[in-house]
Amino acid sequence: MEAEFEKGVAAAAPLFRRAKGCAGLRLHRSIEKPGRYRLYVDWQTIENHTTDFRGSEDFKEWRRLVGHCFQDTPYVEHTHEVGKWF
Repeated sequence: MEAEFEKGVAAAAPLFRRAKGCAGLRLHRSIEKPGRYRLYVDWQTIENHTTDFRGSEDFKEWRRLVGHCFQDTPYVEHTHEVGKWF
């Protein structure tokens, strides 16, 4: 389902682009474990993700596009950048 998932994320990009506080979206695929992905979404605030996006119709569409590709419930973690050298 890797190709289907990648296609679904690409189709969902406009949903994220118009989401309040979304500043970027990147999808990485593991080389060692090709079925494993990391989706990086840059939010201005945690609430933009947890309240604004998750409470929206666009979130429901996001899940419709890719939810069937998840083997388990996705693990979500919020981080902030503490350094950048390149």
